[in-house]
Amino acid sequence: MNTDIAVVGGGASGLCAAIEAKKFCPAADVSIIEKLPKCGKKIIATGNGKCNLSNVNLSSEKYHGSVNAMNIINNAPDCYEFFTKNLGILCVEGSEGRQGGLYPSSNSSSTVLNALRLKIQELGINEICGFDVNSFRQIKNGFALYSSNDQIFCRKLIIAAGGYAGTSFGTDGSVLRILKDMGYKISRISPAVAPLRVSQNQLKGLKGVRAKGSISAVHKGRILRTEKGEIQFNENNISGVCVFNLAYLFRDYENLVLSADIMPHMTENELADYLFCIRRIRRNYPLEEFLTGLFVKNMSVYIVKNVLGKSPESKISSLSDNDIKILSYRIKELEFNVTGCSSWQNAQATYGGIHADCINSKLESLLHKGLYFCGEILDTVGDCGGYNLQFAWSSGITAGRNCGISLKGDYYDKNK
Repeated sequence: MNTDIAVVGGGASGLCAAIEAKKFCPAADVSIIEKLPKCGKKIIATGNGKCNLSNVNLSSEKYHGSVNAMNIINNAPDCYEFFTKNLGILCVEGSEGRQGGLYPSSNSSSTVLNALRLKIQELGINEICGFDVNSFRQIKNGFALYSSNDQIFCRKLIIAAGGYAGTSFGTDGSVLRILKDMGYKISRISPAVAPLRVSQNQLKGLKGVRAKGSISAVHKGRILRTEKGEIQFNENNISGVCVFNLAYLFRDYENLVLSADIMPHMTENELADYLFCIRRIRRNYPLEEFLTGLFVKNMSVYIVKNVLGKSPESKISSLSDNDIKILSYRIKELEFNVTGCSSWQNAQATYGGIHADCINSKLESLLHKGLYFCGEILDTVGDCGGYNLQFAWSSGITAGRNCGISLKGDYYDKNK
């Protein structure tokens, strides 16, 4: 099969890239190449099925990696212009625990995917599903893409194949491995926007406990970043949006420690005064009741056993002044040693990918002219809350637009 522009990957960035390429070169034959039976499967799952399109608080601090995400975002149409004006999707600011998140007013990701599909049909863009690219190479006047039993030839190529995160959506890193063999610089790969693993011994007794507070990523005593929100304790990991936003740090720092403040609205001295008062009021009760009123039972028992090393059956009156000072300090800095990041299956994004040294400002490859990249395959990752989808849309628009303009220029030169 021959096509003018092939877009490998039918996810968020690939769909946008195909639309923009066709808009800027209407005469071109544009084809989306997808390994799954249908395009857009991952879009349906985003934002817990509500599709967190973007965030009103976009800034460079929300993105990490060698590729400057905000440069790309600032030079592309914003969420309202692309989705509302072009696709007819009304965007509203939601309240899903992610401050400033933008969602479709329908609160359904299928609305977004259906609108993208309508635009693809309107523009006459081809969808070639079930084609798993296992290799490709540059040939005279274009590229050749190969699957196990077929091949496609194209004049221009956009790769929007994603990273490693979300294996059930077809993103398994296979295209990144191909590109590495072709000489591309690939930044170290790690799961991101994911739970962080902690040894089961450190979490014993906390499974299922949730606590609102703040949590910091600490390396050798230095706080790298602090996030606020609901902290979720599981059997072998700590989760929650606040932890998701720290997960990317695991790639770059060994011996990472999570330090949780589970009583953020009180200072250490205020907490100590409160605990002295509780010791007086409940002195004849067992220690397992000492923190009743502050935390759920599991957390109360955990702190007594792990911070003080005392039996929950001991009397509260046995607590010394120093014990209370230690408790006050540790409740404000409850530490857990990070042993790893969650599996790819549980990660929402990939940290790492095609390094910025391999592309120009148009997202065109510096190694192969006519080849463009967009989306998660690039070395940038955003925080939880619509940042990664915004980069997918913006980079897809940028790559598609520049690819279309380039091909239109080729047509012009040829006909001139």
